[in-house]
Amino acid sequence: MSHIADALSDRIRERLAPIPGITEQKMFGGRCFMLDGNMVCGIMKNGALLARVGKDGYEDALTLPGCQPMTMGTKTMSGFVEVDGDVLEPDSGLAQWVDRCLAFTATLPPKQVRPARTPASR
Repeated sequence: MSHIADALSDRIRERLAPIPGITEQKMFGGRCFMLDGNMVCGIMKNGALLARVGKDGYEDALTLPGCQPMTMGTKTMSGFVEVDGDVLEPDSGLAQWVDRCLAFTATLPPKQVRPARTPASR
């Protein structure tokens, strides 16, 4: 990941540290933060935030500065938006987005952890 993405990861990690059930996972070529197995948000290589806002919060999120639909290739990811790094630069901007993502993810039921697959079970 880039220096910008690493710095953003550190800031998000610090904000989410006190919350039980938070973990990190490599996904989408970057780092994602999870709550009880559900993705909260992710860091894009360019320092943007992959924000999970849910289908009901999607249109509202798109009205905010620096926010656009999240696309992977030609597919738009429903319930996710991309937030420009400039919007996240002040701590207040980052806090608003992380809190928005966390509020949505907290409404989801915890995912059950699957046991690791062993070579014999493949």
